[in-house]
Amino acid sequence: MLFLKSHVSNLTSQIYSSYFYRQMLTVTNHTLEKLETLLRTAGYRVRYEKGNFKTGACMLLHNRVIMVNKFSGLESKILAIAELTRSLEIDYNLLDEKQTAFLNQLKQTTIQF
Repeated sequence: MLFLKSHVSNLTSQIYSSYFYRQMLTVTNHTLEKLETLLRTAGYRVRYEKGNFKTGACMLLHNRVIMVNKFSGLESKILAIAELTRSLEIDYNLLDEKQTAFLNQLKQTTIQF
């Protein structure tokens, strides 16, 4: 069972890495901050909490609050927030030009395995 967990973990890391190369997102604190700033500008709150998350992040219904597992690694946090951001309906009028371009980049790309 330990081998299976390790194998799944390695496979997940490869998928995440593949995603970031395809998306042109770098795994840095700056990328995480860009995502957080984009969401804050759009009226969402991003909170890092401990808990028994099965995924890296979730949005609380009708509250515009995004909860992120604070114990996840940087790569997992970026992936989770980016995927959530892709699914949100964000008012482009609230964003500046750079944020609009960044959001378009996120929404126009797809994960390919």
